[in-house]
Amino acid sequence: MEWETGLIVWLQKNLSAPGEFSKYLDFFGAETGMLLVVLIVMFCWKKEVGQKLALVVSCVNMWLPMIKSIVLRPRPYMEYPYRIKPLALSDEEAAAMDVAAQGYSFPSMHSASIPALYFMLAKEVKKKWCWILATVLTVLVGFSRVVAGMHYPTDVLAGWILGFAVVGIFTLLDRYVHEEWLYHLILLISALPGVFFVRTTDYFTALGCLIGVVAAIYFERKYVNYQNTRKIISMILRVAGAILLYLVVNTLLKLPFDKEFLAGSSLGALLIRTGRYAIVMFLITGVYPKIFPLFERIGKKQ
Repeated sequence: MEWETGLIVWLQKNLSAPGEFSKYLDFFGAETGMLLVVLIVMFCWKKEVGQKLALVVSCVNMWLPMIKSIVLRPRPYMEYPYRIKPLALSDEEAAAMDVAAQGYSFPSMHSASIPALYFMLAKEVKKKWCWILATVLTVLVGFSRVVAGMHYPTDVLAGWILGFAVVGIFTLLDRYVHEEWLYHLILLISALPGVFFVRTTDYFTALGCLIGVVAAIYFERKYVNYQNTRKIISMILRVAGAILLYLVVNTLLKLPFDKEFLAGSSLGALLIRTGRYAIVMFLITGVYPKIFPLFERIGKKQ
């Protein structure tokens, strides 16, 4: 719709430093930002809430690419390259016109991920400040995606609706599905159709995360069973170690494969991506907590 294009052009011309504004806010809805929030909750506050948030983030980032791959709406800057600039690419290392890396436009995944993650967290925290934070981030991140030329306003509106729908879906599952294995099976089955028609990296990343987190929940409970902590030193070490492990393992798992192959959109490359993220999330959320007692001893000495 022409009014959407005109609005994006006007915003990019009249807002000061729109690119920087968009990039800062983009962090909250990007892979690294959401992973950081999940790890802080999981390792520094309540393990079970962190695991729930990991499932929510995985699902919203898996279900939306399935919708995107049905609608197939190009991003604004792809349709109007001479009028709209891409100021916050989904994948900075890939070409701006690479749909497999940058994804489609409708609906906005950032706009859905923020309410799904932060409003679900607010439900658990039950504090007014958390509800306010979730509301402010939802509005600002959605607005920034329009300013960045990555989404039309209707993409953002749909993203907000679907983000709250994800919160509703998990609320219903919590209420009516009491068998944990069935709960996880429903989530995994809901993911599988995308394998046959989605060819963007975001879906296969989220699918890997979901598989890894589900496997880690059972493994951690049986073989690790770490406890929540209130020691600041231990909290810092837990999260810092998890981020370091994520960077190292993700890099090592790429080494056996050709860079051009991994950057491609073939089903083989995308399934390898799924396997890589499944391993990474399993190690971080299931195996890595085995060393947490060491951090507790360090905290006690301090």
